[in-house]
Amino acid sequence: MSGPIVHGGGITAAAAEFGGRPEDWLDLSTGINPCPVDLPEIPQSVWHRLPDRHLLNSAVEAARDYYRSGPLSPLPVPGTQSVIQLLPRLVVPGSRVAVVSPTYGEYEKAFRSAGCAVDTVSSLDEIGDGTMLVVAVNPNNPTARLHDRDSLIRLHEALKAKGGYLVVDEAFGDIARGESLVPSAAELSNLITFRSFGKFFGLAGLRLGFVIAQDSLRAKFEDWLGPWAVSGPALSIATALLRSDPAPIAAGIAERNAGLVVVLEAAGLAVTGNAALFTLVEDKRAGDLYRHLCRHHILVRRFDYAPHWLRFGLGPDRSADRRLAAALESFDA
Repeated sequence: MSGPIVHGGGITAAAAEFGGRPEDWLDLSTGINPCPVDLPEIPQSVWHRLPDRHLLNSAVEAARDYYRSGPLSPLPVPGTQSVIQLLPRLVVPGSRVAVVSPTYGEYEKAFRSAGCAVDTVSSLDEIGDGTMLVVAVNPNNPTARLHDRDSLIRLHEALKAKGGYLVVDEAFGDIARGESLVPSAAELSNLITFRSFGKFFGLAGLRLGFVIAQDSLRAKFEDWLGPWAVSGPALSIATALLRSDPAPIAAGIAERNAGLVVVLEAAGLAVTGNAALFTLVEDKRAGDLYRHLCRHHILVRRFDYAPHWLRFGLGPDRSADRRLAAALESFDA
């Protein structure tokens, strides 16, 4: 895999190609809560000083309760991407790694760049005996596939027996809390779990995530990232919001998701995956539909490796749903 990985977003580039001001586009290309929560008050001292230990400790304690990690202390990191690039350090050069695919492309890129032999497998059953590290995104992006906890725990035990590791990315796990491995992580010594903060709370620009693993593994990531990896304002915001009630946020996401599904089904589109913050549509006209929506200044996510797929993120309100519905109704291909 060479070259940059294509992600959601990119309104500026889309507007340059299809016209219009970026601020006038409807961005449905990401899996981020389109209704960001209100920011808590941030003390002036947090902006003025380097992140003090008490600020870090408060965020860690709030994350421990929110993610139900028991005795384990989640490590705040400046976005999950920052630690994906560190994962190859866990294995010796040339090790065989499996990434359950298709999924977030940065995993495969990071391991291939480090000289690892990467197998992109479609299921846990395809993982070979010589594999020393497995990455599973749960729920998966973009397919929304959800692995059950028991299957992942059995995989962890098989990897642990030969000194290998299981990495579970739960970036979209705030909704599917029942399948999270975090409550069992204290008993799973070779498990590394990633959690995203910005997707559920609608604050992706904050660039904040958490690594949850046993102390020896956590210490490795902390050492590799170096001091003050996460800003004081990010830690302060995380502490307040992780202590708040997530139920209204989840209810808002469910309402927005239901509105999107109604629009897609009314347009005759087949929803093949739904992870609350996004849906996946499979249609042989996907390429034409993508360009049609762009001409209406609506951006969705397309995939070079699956030209029949489109991923739709959530609109911020019913007006956005109506705008999407009108654009889909005018599509004729």
